[in-house]
Amino acid sequence: MRVESLRVTPMTFDSAARAFLRDHGAESIEHPGGTLYSHLCRVEQRLAAVGAAPHVRLAGLTHAAYSTDGFDLALIVWTDRDLLRSVIGLEAEELVYLYGACDRDRTWPDLVTNSTVHDRFIGQERVLEPRHIGPFVDLSIVNELDVIEQNPALLVKHGDYFRDLFARWAPSTSPEVADEIQRLMGSRQ
Repeated sequence: MRVESLRVTPMTFDSAARAFLRDHGAESIEHPGGTLYSHLCRVEQRLAAVGAAPHVRLAGLTHAAYSTDGFDLALIVWTDRDLLRSVIGLEAEELVYLYGACDRDRTWPDLVTNSTVHDRFIGQERVLEPRHIGPFVDLSIVNELDVIEQNPALLVKHGDYFRDLFARWAPSTSPEVADEIQRLMGSRQ
């Protein structure tokens, strides 16, 4: 008897990622717009709508697995990276790690000019390859846009900050994500 090789597709990873999130309590964690699970699903859906690559969408779906600099509740510890890799694959997990490890105050303002992510988990800097900056920027923007859309008061309070930041990131932002910024935030008054 011949055993056919199992072909893993993004759909397989997507289903496994959603199960992983539910198994690790994301449906019971509060987040603007409902639960962390619903936020993560919206980020993935928005990334899909703007044509992001499958690994970027999977990273969007699981971007808070290790916590983030803006949401300090982890589904799993960041040192257990092999577990998430087994669920979403190496390329997506690397983006999730970068997103979770990113010290936003030290990284975001100059990210596009110096390509450096300050890792809050290990206290080191990492220079990104040019091909990794765009997906990181798009994921970061789409995440913030979802939070702002769910809590419009944040746009009033922090709109100028994000408009300035997103303008700095414009050279690395995909045109589709730039359109989303314009649609949800408009231009500076």
